[in-house]
Formats: sequence, structure tokens, C-alpha cells
Amino acid sequence: SSLLLMSGVVVTVGLCRRLARRRLRSRPHLFAFLVEMFSTFQICACTNELSLLGNVEPKPHTALTLTYGFTVLHGLSLAGSTCNPCGTLQPMWGGGTSLRMGGLKIAAQFVAAVLARVFMHFIWSLEMAEPHLGALSQGCSSPMQTTEMQAFCIELLFSVVFQLAVLQAESVNPKYRVHLIALLITMLVYAGGNLTGAIFNPALAFSLHADCFYDKFLSYSLVYWLAPCLGKFLILYVF
Repeated sequence: SSLLLMSGVVVTVGLCRRLARRRLRSRPHLFAFLVEMFSTFQICACTNELSLLGNVEPKPHTALTLTYGFTVLHGLSLAGSTCNPCGTLQPMWGGGTSLRMGGLKIAAQFVAAVLARVFMHFIWSLEMAEPHLGALSQGCSSPMQTTEMQAFCIELLFSVVFQLAVLQAESVNPKYRVHLIALLITMLVYAGGNLTGAIFNPALAFSLHADCFYDKFLSYSLVYWLAPCLGKFLILYVF
């Protein structure tokens, strides 16, 4: 049921992106906003569902395999979208994207994060699959299983590694690049998922753990918003 749900989200988002591409080419700002929103919605919705499958046996092989598989699928189906506020900062910093367009894309990413959370909570309330049972009663299921300073350093390091890999992989054939990036993300999730969740995406972090941001806004904004953005700026400054 979970796989069918995530596949349905991917297919629906693909249709929405295609429709927007056909109908809104003459309105670039609205087109960019909607395409970024649809794309980020797909990643946030699928990752919300994947977060419930972490305890499926055999652990952690099932969760890591699904992480790799859906990361490849996202990379192939969402070409041209960043789905990450940190990724949107790069063209804004280099002058390739205007401040208005960059702001629209970041706004679209956070709107999608909220919509994906609302949508997934509605689906979970229907309790169509076993992992959905009791999913809404967890509240702040904190991914931070270490000190705030260590969590900040981990998310900062993971963001630097990820952004550096993306830059270095730009010259790789796209059909191989998506597998390299997916493998790296899977390795980072395996290495730090039990400590911080290994998210390094501010919009995705908010979609997954909004309740935790409400309860402990300062610490979670430092770890899951500031650290990834700081990692991005370090890479931009160095390279």
C-alpha cells in the first residue's frame, strides 16, 4: 500500500508538471512557482511515507533500498527542479537567478512542504496500511538523537558533502549522475540517520518534523535550516 501510494504521488506530480509546462509557458513566474511546488511536494510526501517504513524488516536494508530507489526516481522525474532552498541559493548567489524568482521558488518549496504534510496526515488518518496505524499520535517524533551542537555539525557536514558532490558530478553523464547522487544520499542516511535524520534540506525538514519546530523552534531552526544553508555558502565561497 505504501509503495502504491508513493507511486501514485509520483505519477500525479508528473501529470501536473506536464500540464503546467503546456499551459503556463507564457507566464514564467507562475510556471516556476507551480513546477517547484509540485516537485517539492513529491519529495516531501514520499519521504513522509518512507519515514514510517524505517522499522520494516529486514532493518535497515528495506529502508535504505527504498531510499535509494525513490531518490533515483525523483532525480529522473524531477529534472530541472531543486526542491531544496539551499540549492536555490546557488543561482541567486551567482546572479543566474533574480531575487524575485529565487524567492518565489523558496516560497513554493515551503508551501509544498506544508501541503505534503497535510496530505499525508489525511492519508494516515484513513489507516489504509499497517504503518499508518498510530502515525498521527506520535507528535514530535524527534530525529535529533544527540546534542544540538553535534546535530548542527552533522547537518553542516552532510550539507557540505552533498553540495560538493553535486558540483563535482555536473560533468558526469546525467544517467549515471542520478545514481551517484542517490548512492551518496543513501550512504549519508545510513551514516547519520539515527542521529539527526540526515535531512540537509530545510523544506523537507519542516515537512517531516513541523511539530518539533513548534516545540523547539530555535534549536531545530539552527540544526535543520541554518546548518544546511551555511554548508551551501561555505561551498559557494570556496569554489
